[in-house]
Amino acid sequence: MDYSSVDVAVHGGSLRVGRWQGDGPVERVILAVHGITSSHRAWVLIGDAVAPGTMILAPDLRGRGRSAGLPGPSGMSQHATDCLAVLQELADGRCDVAVGHSMGGFVVTTLAGEHPDAVGSLLLVDGGVPFELPKDGDLPALMQAVLGPSVERLSLEFADREDYQAFWKQHPAFVGQWNSAASDYVDYDLAREGPPYRSSVAAALISQDYPQMFVGGPTDLAWRAVTAPAVFLRAPRGLLGQEDGLYAPNQLDEWETGRPNFTWREVSGVNHFTITLGERGARVVTDAIAELLADEDAD
Repeated sequence: MDYSSVDVAVHGGSLRVGRWQGDGPVERVILAVHGITSSHRAWVLIGDAVAPGTMILAPDLRGRGRSAGLPGPSGMSQHATDCLAVLQELADGRCDVAVGHSMGGFVVTTLAGEHPDAVGSLLLVDGGVPFELPKDGDLPALMQAVLGPSVERLSLEFADREDYQAFWKQHPAFVGQWNSAASDYVDYDLAREGPPYRSSVAAALISQDYPQMFVGGPTDLAWRAVTAPAVFLRAPRGLLGQEDGLYAPNQLDEWETGRPNFTWREVSGVNHFTITLGERGARVVTDAIAELLADEDAD
């Protein structure tokens, strides 16, 4: 396995892309897209397990990680356009499987809806299926309630890297589940200038992205236009490690009943973070990618 990073030209500057490549010539390409306040380092366990002949391309989305300096406007269509630029530059314009975690699920469904020739199949990791709008319509309040410390940290300052690590170790999703992948993820998120240090995530772009993930919005329309096979992996615990996950099983059952080429399964013992940053979750995601690649080969 070989890991490297590369910059790809997009509107307004350069998009940083992490690239994991298995042994031998590249025969299969995986696009892996992270969540709303995350970075490509969310995929480190999946990337490190890349199979021979496979390349994983994982961008830092606009306003995140080493792409934090890219300007807005943001939104799912812009992220999809950026991802298409990655595929055109590094993979002949197409991926065999597009994997999206959390908001990344909405990005890859938008990519598949707007550019169907660019995506073979979809793996949606606890994200990508439109949410129901809150009854009071207060999306900012809902964002704060759902994302919690993930959004809170964007306005905080930290004395050093150890201080930032300590903040994350107390996050309910990581209590008792801290590992080297989480430590790497957190270190990468911290802006390089300091002290004081801050998260590298551009908060203004987060507020542009979040409202687009609901029924009736642009990602809902893109999702309904998708014809590619899609598998959804549900985390039974949420962003704060609570028992209620982001998606209710009956909601996913309705989609599975009413939509061709959509199936879902639950990943036991994980929350919204550890489904990619925990060993168990990463194994399930890696196996699901392999299954989708095998289905592509069978076709």
